[in-house]
Amino acid sequence: MFSEKKTVLVLAPHTDDGEFGCGGTIAKLIEDGHDVYYAAFSACQQSVLPQFPSDILITEVKAATKVLGIKPENLILFDYDVRTFGYHRQAILDDLIKLRSELNPDVIFMPERNDVHQDHKTIAEEGLRAFKFKSVLSYELPWNNITFTTSSFVHLDEKHVQVKIDALKEYQSQAHRPYSDEDFLKSMARIRGVQIGTKYAEAFDIVRWIIN
Repeated sequence: MFSEKKTVLVLAPHTDDGEFGCGGTIAKLIEDGHDVYYAAFSACQQSVLPQFPSDILITEVKAATKVLGIKPENLILFDYDVRTFGYHRQAILDDLIKLRSELNPDVIFMPERNDVHQDHKTIAEEGLRAFKFKSVLSYELPWNNITFTTSSFVHLDEKHVQVKIDALKEYQSQAHRPYSDEDFLKSMARIRGVQIGTKYAEAFDIVRWIIN
């Protein structure tokens, strides 16, 4: 995917957003030897179904990112309350700038700037502020994207799609969501693959691409 080793940072407003948006790409990047970091900003304890422990998503994101191949030490968890990110923009920006300083990532994956979820939109906007001198790609979450520009694609093999599906299966607390359905996930990868003449792919909107 890249000719030289890269440091990649995935920004996930909530645990599981990164897997949904670019789980197959993460698996491929790790397979190719790149360093992938995953930063999740909320474990959504306020919205977990009552039959689960309130902190279940912390356990699940650890298991899911392990399936993807992300090193435990490369998983970074913040503790913002779900649906309140807009009130904490400066603190979130400060956290992002700290990540930029500590990791110096080459490529950042984040939600789309027009995502209708308030937390996703905040991470996208503050992410661009923090990483405006880096290459930035937005991943798609179709249930939140009114429009999405498919300006870049990552070709995936079936094994990468399966790793993504297996990672998302770790989120038992989210299994009721219609977009957690395995057929839906595979269909999305198939649609994006057809667009570039291959079987499977994930699509991204290029926010900024810097060529050295």
